[in-house]
Amino acid sequence: MMKQVNLYVNAANRKSKINKEIYGHFSEHLGRCIYDGIYVGEDSTIPNVKGMRKDVVDALKEIKTPVLRWPGGCFADEYHWKDGIGPKEDRKKMVNTNWGGVTEDNSFGTHEFLELCEQIGCEPYIAGNLGSGTVQELSEWVEYMTFDGISPMADLRKKNGREKPWKVKYLGIGNENWGCGGNMEPDYYAAEYRRYQQFCKNFSGNELYKVACGPNSDDYHWTDVLMSKINKGISKAISLHYYTVPGEWSKKGSATAFSKDEYFTTLQKAYKMEELIVKHCEIMSKHDQEHEIGLIVDEWGNWFDVEPGTNPGFLYQQNTMRDAITASINLNIFNQHSDRVVMANIAQVVNVLQSVILTEGDKMIKTPTFHIFRMYRDHQEATLLDSYIDATTTAENATIPALSQSVSMKEDGSILATISNCDLEQDYEVTIHLAAKCAKSCTAEILQAEIDAYNSFDNADVVEPKVYNGFSMKEDTIVVTVPAASVIALSIK
Repeated sequence: MMKQVNLYVNAANRKSKINKEIYGHFSEHLGRCIYDGIYVGEDSTIPNVKGMRKDVVDALKEIKTPVLRWPGGCFADEYHWKDGIGPKEDRKKMVNTNWGGVTEDNSFGTHEFLELCEQIGCEPYIAGNLGSGTVQELSEWVEYMTFDGISPMADLRKKNGREKPWKVKYLGIGNENWGCGGNMEPDYYAAEYRRYQQFCKNFSGNELYKVACGPNSDDYHWTDVLMSKINKGISKAISLHYYTVPGEWSKKGSATAFSKDEYFTTLQKAYKMEELIVKHCEIMSKHDQEHEIGLIVDEWGNWFDVEPGTNPGFLYQQNTMRDAITASINLNIFNQHSDRVVMANIAQVVNVLQSVILTEGDKMIKTPTFHIFRMYRDHQEATLLDSYIDATTTAENATIPALSQSVSMKEDGSILATISNCDLEQDYEVTIHLAAKCAKSCTAEILQAEIDAYNSFDNADVVEPKVYNGFSMKEDTIVVTVPAASVIALSIK
């Protein structure tokens, strides 16, 4: 029997803007994310523009990728940017000690990353080396990228083929400095952050948005100490990292072969994002009542065991309808907290963890998670509307909501409502009540498949959105059937 619930939407109660950067991505020198996944070199037979895979760039443009974080991750605090500039044949090689012990030839460096961002049309988000670097090194990197004048670093940039500087807005000062970025205590990191940020200057009209390394998961002490030692003058935001790991760290679970219990465990842990954001934001508000410092969830996503037969240091995993459900839940949570969450970056963009794209040679597939980002893309820069479901919808065998939702309005008055149902058995009839809005038309898409279904290189369209007609309209209400294990996006005008 289908359950009936009401979703109330007050179009007159317009809340926070949903920054487009909430739909951001993360690219690290890890496995086949950069090399093979994004960058193949100009001499490759794979179609490319200045070495960047054309199919990957086109796909990232399709989902309106707003911001891309680089070069890490743990890699960032071992990365020395001067090794990745100049003639490729002269660049130093390095060992990637964090991820597989492979040798990096540094053929993808600053110029290549910023070229990639220009091709996609997204903002670059640089993760600076605080762990093993120096203040001078980070200061000179900022000067190299952004100074339009005569100076040693600007002259070096010009010598390397870039006359005019780039605009680089987002600068993370360190990454996971509580762990792989230096095993620091929060007060020590805060002091180091204050020192480093002082020498990262705004050059030639470029305005840096400086991000301090925030907590790991539920380390509320780190947030409290850090927030007590920074202010809006030296930091625009702090970061938060949280991964959904259904099993133990040493045995996380398969990406494609999982039981019903493992499915619901994954969903329970995905929903923890709500609790983390609420509690960290409470601490932030204690120190910053005006919400002048934002929260950036710049690493999030599902982390499973690697695919059998692949390098365990490359973190390559498949992507199923389960990943699509968890992505939808997280994005709805970020939207609902967009008064404080100003950016989020799923880990990672290609071939690593919960990727939106997988590649194999000249082949490329879009994952179920990719399709969620495409279905949700019109939330970007829209205004969150007050919305709530009037009944508790508990999923089977779990103490989690079956339904997740967020609703936003564009400047032209159009509304996007995204609803996911994580229940494996129960369909829901959702009556959407629109206050202060007269709906003249509605179209919908649905993403629905077996919960362990995925797209492969032999069959790339097993999981993809389809036009959905399972709704009816009447005056100020829209009645939509939300099937079990599905995600629906309704565009209302």
